[in-house]
Amino acid sequence: MNKKVKFSGLWTAILSVVSVAYIFPILLVLINSFKKKAYISRYPFAIPTDKMFVGLENYVNGLAKTGFFQAFGWTLFITVFSVAVILLCTSMCAWYITRVKGVISQGLYFMLCLFSMVVPFQMVMFTLSKIANILKLNTPWGLIIIYLGYGAGLAVFMFSGFVKSIPIEIEEAAMIDGCTPIQTFFKVVLPVMKPTCVTVAILETMWIWNDYLLPYLVLDIKKYKTISIAIQYLPMDAQTDEATCAAVDAVIAYIDSTGIDYFVGP
Repeated sequence: MNKKVKFSGLWTAILSVVSVAYIFPILLVLINSFKKKAYISRYPFAIPTDKMFVGLENYVNGLAKTGFFQAFGWTLFITVFSVAVILLCTSMCAWYITRVKGVISQGLYFMLCLFSMVVPFQMVMFTLSKIANILKLNTPWGLIIIYLGYGAGLAVFMFSGFVKSIPIEIEEAAMIDGCTPIQTFFKVVLPVMKPTCVTVAILETMWIWNDYLLPYLVLDIKKYKTISIAIQYLPMDAQTDEATCAAVDAVIAYIDSTGIDYFVGP
């Protein structure tokens, strides 16, 4: 019993040190975001005093220079609708592939869905950017379609595995009661698939929200910017100082942490 207590205490101490090491950079950015530019390099670890403290000035300047609220709106729009489209289309596709045994359905599953998970994005990114410009997909609405293509492989794979565990007798009973295939899917199958829907939604949300490369290649960044693109351009501005960057980084860290807690937390 004493050995278990000592072992548990040791792990608690180790994980406490790891937690502090993980939180410390974020805390340091937060502290420096309230300082004047001259004091950040000179006293990076000092708590802001009367001479150093500038209030919310750095936050106001950072949000204005990055167009943060517009970038946040586009990021939220792209993420929400992309995840919704992925969940709807891939769940229906997985149900069809699993229940309809045929050459076309199995070919669709293995050749398109699974093969898309194997091919590296770097092999197709320049061709994708060219085609997106030709087809006028360089907008947030077009980017949703592209995300559907890239997110479909993993989502269909996960949904297919879950549909195989659903007894087909439930669907047969629904059809005997007069349900059409569409009604069977939305009223019987989809409610049972909620655990997988939540899992896929979390994975796709974290990917799309933090994605930088695909929006950068596809979107017309003169009109549309996501948060990742706006933050990337911030240090390039000659008028932007370290304090402004720290303030914006603190805002992004807060939004990311609260968003992940909302989706993953109890």
